[in-house]
Amino acid sequence: MRRMCYLCRHVGGNASPSHSIAPGQNTMKRGLCQRVLMKDFLQVLRRFVPPYKKYLVLSVVFNILSAVLNIFSFATLIPMLNILFQTGETEQATQWMAWDWAHVDEVVMNNMNYGTRQLIDSLGATTTLLVIGLVLAFLTFLKTGAYFLSSATIIPIRTGVVRDIRNALYRKITSLSMGFFSEERKGDIIARMSGDVGEVEGSIMASLDMLFKNPILIIAYFATLLVISWQLTLFTLAVVPLMGWLMGVVGRKLKQRSLKAQALWSDTMSMVEETLGGLRIVKAFCAEEKMNQRFDNVNSAYRNNVMRVNIRQQMAHPMSEFLGTVLIVIVLWFGGVLVLNNQTLSGPTFIYYLVILYSIINPLKEFSKASYNIPKGLASMERIDKILQAEVAIQDPAQPKELPNGFQHTIELRDVSFGYIREERDLKGEREERREESGEVRWVLRHINLTIHKGQTVALVGQSGGGKTTLVDLIPRYYDVQEGQILIDGIDIRQLRVHDLRSLIGNVNQESILFNDTFRGNITFGVEQATQQQIEEAARVANAHDFIMASPHGYDTNIGDRGNRLSGGQRQRISIARAILKNPPILILDEATSALDTESERLVQEALDKLMKTRTTIAIAHRLSTIRNADIICVLHEGKIVEQGTHQQLMELNGHYRHLHDMQVS
Repeated sequence: MRRMCYLCRHVGGNASPSHSIAPGQNTMKRGLCQRVLMKDFLQVLRRFVPPYKKYLVLSVVFNILSAVLNIFSFATLIPMLNILFQTGETEQATQWMAWDWAHVDEVVMNNMNYGTRQLIDSLGATTTLLVIGLVLAFLTFLKTGAYFLSSATIIPIRTGVVRDIRNALYRKITSLSMGFFSEERKGDIIARMSGDVGEVEGSIMASLDMLFKNPILIIAYFATLLVISWQLTLFTLAVVPLMGWLMGVVGRKLKQRSLKAQALWSDTMSMVEETLGGLRIVKAFCAEEKMNQRFDNVNSAYRNNVMRVNIRQQMAHPMSEFLGTVLIVIVLWFGGVLVLNNQTLSGPTFIYYLVILYSIINPLKEFSKASYNIPKGLASMERIDKILQAEVAIQDPAQPKELPNGFQHTIELRDVSFGYIREERDLKGEREERREESGEVRWVLRHINLTIHKGQTVALVGQSGGGKTTLVDLIPRYYDVQEGQILIDGIDIRQLRVHDLRSLIGNVNQESILFNDTFRGNITFGVEQATQQQIEEAARVANAHDFIMASPHGYDTNIGDRGNRLSGGQRQRISIARAILKNPPILILDEATSALDTESERLVQEALDKLMKTRTTIAIAHRLSTIRNADIICVLHEGKIVEQGTHQQLMELNGHYRHLHDMQVS
């Protein structure tokens, strides 16, 4: 029986037949997967760390300095122990030896003992102990300083990479088409920007020490151990792999659980975002307890999964501590044999060996800790990459055309059809390949033909779900048509730069989309360097100047989150003022007055009439009274234009429009 490779199952989602595990192949396959894991880790570093190379160089330099100083500082223990226990080794060093790479250990030990003997002869044993102690303290000060600097130079990398990832995510979000967000939950995106990016910082970035500190320390300490006693070091090497294997057993399934935990965190954030957006309905239907229970279920599932992950992670330190102690005991026994029986090692030197060996255990523990942390970070990086590597559907053409004089003549929709592509999902929620040819497009608009001349007002009416909003969303390329063309002055809008196209268009929507900023900030949104006079003139045209000036700080008054300190009519008039200041030649009104009371509707309609006077306007309306004077009224029914003409012409047809009109009048 064959089972799927762990990393393939949770990193790629599918395992190839050549990369599954059969009984007896576990060790080899897991080794391969560990290399895949390390390759993914290094790939993340290659993507985000290069701008901070100078900090890496400094970190490596300080780590080398810290390792060297640590070795020499602990070396002072040997003469101190010789003095304290009166081993007689200092008396055996009768002269200074010249440097010899072939006998480094003998030269170093002899010259250290010779120097100690000279100090004892001139200062006495107790004063020599004090001098050596001061040297130890000074070297330790330098070592800890170098260690601090090595860690401090990593911090700009960690914080900088996290900032860069968040910036990249935000830029990607603003560049993605509207279709992407109709398929993704906002709470899930927020979770990826918060929890997943934090996980990357806490795991992958925290593991930079694994690459730029621990290897240096391990190599330096291992070389020192070989110099002191190659026999004892070889024995140690025979024991260490067993310890490493035991540590690795604990964390094999951590990434799987981390992926599930992050998915549950996304569900939690989605519920919070959904509840905040629909709090009025929750209270209106007395559904607080129901929502509380739903949230508790998701939150408890997240807690249980995180608890299992953290418990497994907390096993790392006790296990490594215990195995480290076992290693020291084994080495102590074998070293004792060398000291007592073979006498190839002196007592003080053996103690120095144990100190260096204990020093090498901590970097090795960091390696085992990284083997737990890195999979968690890679799991989060996968979720982040689903946004960073998402395809931007709406892009500028390679050789864009221009409208040097702006919009001058006509907007033409030529045999336009648009539909949403259904996507099948696998059991884990991953989107599978889209398949249009098998009839999986849900058509919203079919064969739309419409010509709008400059200065005309065109109204779109019809039943809800008939495709009116989708049609106006195609003009600024929030979505691209599946069939047909939309042309402005004879140029396909897909041949224009997106920025140039949208600069021609102003929007006033049914839901006023405002930002947590001042009146000034919202009116000038997207318009650089507008003067106070221009801002006030736009507000006056929109019938907004008076209530703005009545606010505590005038145009510098903050309007709250989504403008919640304003009434519906006030929010809509601020939206109109924003469109007036932009001064676009094409105006799109999406049921701009449908959600207002009679008085607010009158004020907003007056503002809209002023706005529409000199512009080409495409208006969606449910209240037919607001579009009676439109140049063209198009009736959409089930995605098609079924009637087209003026109010009088459509009334005479006695069709869909007459039916809608009579329903509103009666």
